[in-house]
Amino acid sequence: MDISRKEFFKKSLYSLGEAITAVTGALKEPEPERPTIPDTADFAPTTRENMRAVAHNEHCLARNCGCFACFERCDPQAITVVMGVGIRIDEARCTGCGTCEYVCPAVPKAVRMQPREQQQTS
Repeated sequence: MDISRKEFFKKSLYSLGEAITAVTGALKEPEPERPTIPDTADFAPTTRENMRAVAHNEHCLARNCGCFACFERCDPQAITVVMGVGIRIDEARCTGCGTCEYVCPAVPKAVRMQPREQQQTS
């Protein structure tokens, strides 16, 4: 079999390139699964005066990536986003409907519903 030097190196480099791309593909880490935001069509918010939303910013995606799921779906506009910190919830505006907790894509949830503290009258 007669093969020129040029052909020999050309085929060698081609096969080397194929081997490198095969190894590179095998070494790639799988893309992390992006959190999905539930559709609010499945959720019927009901005002619960005895409940309020509480932010758990250690889990909040708004700190780093700009998740606006709860902010966009809060009808009474009780939620504000503070980049680098997370979210802030205005307790006076919160109706306790739970939409923010329902749409939060973080696991564990960055917004949770809790009972309001009873104000003591003296």
